[in-house]
Amino acid sequence: MPVIVITGASAGIGRACAERFLDTGWQVALLARRAAALDEIAQDRPEALALPCDVTDEAQVAAAFAATVARFGRIDALFNNAGLMPKGALIDEITVEDWRHAVDVNLTGMFLCARAAFGQMRRQSPQGGRIINNGSIAAHVPRPGSVVYTTTKHAITGLTKTLSLDGRALNIACGQIDIGNAATDMTAGIGAGAMQADGSLMPEARMDVAHVADAVLHMASLPPEANIPFLTIAATTMPWQGRG
Repeated sequence: MPVIVITGASAGIGRACAERFLDTGWQVALLARRAAALDEIAQDRPEALALPCDVTDEAQVAAAFAATVARFGRIDALFNNAGLMPKGALIDEITVEDWRHAVDVNLTGMFLCARAAFGQMRRQSPQGGRIINNGSIAAHVPRPGSVVYTTTKHAITGLTKTLSLDGRALNIACGQIDIGNAATDMTAGIGAGAMQADGSLMPEARMDVAHVADAVLHMASLPPEANIPFLTIAATTMPWQGRG
């Protein structure tokens, strides 16, 4: 059975993907900070491995990936998903502490997990694997007052492109999924009323998170000779082309 590591697996998109992969016959390493939620997903599933982990901690990330290999023998894919969405604000209203925290989770955390996965995929036999980074519609266009989140998600695009290039000779593919308004706790406020470019508040359409899980599964299940570098999936009527 193929093996995938999913970060941010305790809730939202990460949990939906973890359950979808498990139902499809994958072996899944579940990484997140909330141990109880991971144990709930992994209960009575021998193909699941719950690994409480703070993705911003280099030692914890290294230990989690080592535990995955010890249990399953290799890593075929990483869904680099863990992240946070800071409260919207203008740049001069954002503390440096809040900026650094978001960068640590959304960017450094993804770097550390990609680094661990890349190193394992490079060394294992047969060599190779696939890294899928969770970008965002914000990797294309910002929301009003989203300077921190948007900056980190644009940076993920650079991470994806470089890993895709550097991984070619090592049979490591890298792709990115950019998601718009999946129905999770994180987007509950958007469904109630989100700030628009003209200053108005408007509830935005959301889509079932199961569609995201299906898309990630499709990306991860491609044969080694095929890759989806970038996939955008969004609620059909949400405003995102120009955010207008």
